[in-house]
Amino acid sequence: MRGSDMIRVLCLIGGLTGAAGLSQFPEFSQQYLQRLGGQVDELTRQVKDFDQTALADGLGREEMLEQMAATPLVAGQEAMWRRTFARHARLSENLMILREATPLERLTLPHHMTDRATIAAAWADFTPAMPISAAGAASAGTGFLGGWAVFAAVLSLLMIPFRRSKPRPATPTPRRVAPLKADPPVMRPTLVATPQDNRPRLAGVQR
Repeated sequence: MRGSDMIRVLCLIGGLTGAAGLSQFPEFSQQYLQRLGGQVDELTRQVKDFDQTALADGLGREEMLEQMAATPLVAGQEAMWRRTFARHARLSENLMILREATPLERLTLPHHMTDRATIAAAWADFTPAMPISAAGAASAGTGFLGGWAVFAAVLSLLMIPFRRSKPRPATPTPRRVAPLKADPPVMRPTLVATPQDNRPRLAGVQR
């Protein structure tokens, strides 16, 4: 098998691998969305409980956090609650964006699916399935093209050290053309007049 054929085979394998992997994205994103909804619900409950506790003491959320930071016994919980509030806000926004998007649009929103705990929970129960929806077909096609392109780029970089510069064709030496020799001069007969008959004669011709 020639080197070019081997590269095509490897690129085809890369394309099929990308198609098989990315074709599962719509189903995984749906399960991720369900898990994300559960995470947001639990965080919302915790945030409400905190706000209600602060309100019962006549404090707002920020005032409650400042008092916790000033109290040695619960000072460590202040940072934990701030992380909880930030995660609740981030996941709530991601959940809203993903719910409003179609399965095809979610292909362009992987940056809203980066919560590690939610990914781990979704992956634990995920079972690959044959993509039969339009989103699955589109994902498979995108994965095939992406896998082919990635393999082609990697192989191209790996082959750079083994490529040899093609020798330039030798420039043919121009042939030297011998100069043309001039023809010898043609001797023309001259007319000579004789005293006998005053008629011109050809010199060197006897009558």
